[in-house]
Amino acid sequence: MKTNYWIVENNVDSDKSCPQIVEASQFLKDDEVIAFPTETVYGLGANAKSDAAVDKIFSAKGRPSDNPLIVHISNKEQLAELVEEIPPAAETFMEKFWPGALTIIFKKKEGVLSERVTAGLDTVAIRMPDHQVALALIEAADLPIAAPSANVSGRPSPTTAQHVIKDLAGKISGVINGGETGVGVESTVVDCTSEVPVILRPGGVTKEQLEEVSGPVQVDPSLKKGEGAPKSPGMKYTHYAPDAPLVLLDGSVDWIQSLIDEKRQEGLKVGMLTTEENKDSFQAEHILFCGSRSDLGTVAHSLYDVLRSFNESDVDIIFSETFPQEGVGMAIMNRLQKAAGYQLLKEK
Repeated sequence: MKTNYWIVENNVDSDKSCPQIVEASQFLKDDEVIAFPTETVYGLGANAKSDAAVDKIFSAKGRPSDNPLIVHISNKEQLAELVEEIPPAAETFMEKFWPGALTIIFKKKEGVLSERVTAGLDTVAIRMPDHQVALALIEAADLPIAAPSANVSGRPSPTTAQHVIKDLAGKISGVINGGETGVGVESTVVDCTSEVPVILRPGGVTKEQLEEVSGPVQVDPSLKKGEGAPKSPGMKYTHYAPDAPLVLLDGSVDWIQSLIDEKRQEGLKVGMLTTEENKDSFQAEHILFCGSRSDLGTVAHSLYDVLRSFNESDVDIIFSETFPQEGVGMAIMNRLQKAAGYQLLKEK
């Protein structure tokens, strides 16, 4: 399959009449699959109403079919066609955080979306991305667009068009290069179908930010283990993993170095994922840092790129620092835990 490639500058020539946008949107209308940028990560988009189109997403990614997809829209008016009702909490969140890195779970309207999008659930996950290229593409296609991250299932999510091409060239109809993404981790998913909103996946909008506008927000307990049938994208299966096994280490620099030394004495090449503050504190075969501990937003922004970069090395095992679970740190640790298959060692 030929994978078309378009370059569209965000906030410059990204409107629905842009020739590249028009051409790409026609593929969506024809039930083909297109990768496009959002403010979080690159998405792999298809017509959310078409079984045939959505099946191409699962085929390209190698994604389990019981893992529901997020539907992307370009304006609030599109919601009326897709959902049964808009609860007050959802209305509050939409007003504050849309467009933005927040996905909201609604009761779906029957008979509109492909059942493959919702994995047979009676709910649907919807968001409005805060990226002019994404909004223009959805507007030009005049369709709700189902779009998980544009990567092979299980690998780190893509934050550049080059990441997408490396994973999916020849498997999808096209890639829109709109530059590097901003947030770096996926959207927060919050379920608004119950009395108290529940975070099903932490992401670019934090628990603290949600509670500022709505009051108490719960966190789904299954996030800790990734067990049970997934109610939201990213709740099940190993995700975001580099090729070498990843182990999270919660302890002092000296303790972490002692574990590195043990593995090196066994003849293994060790990679270390650290931060700007500690990048000169470790001795290992391959040391990469992703932002600063004093600004976890920088860690989120660089996390997937760094995880992918380890695949360019020949390390046998990767160790990673852990992070506080406040603010965006909750999303960072969620992704790292999934990438590590929940392998975490603590200093005694």
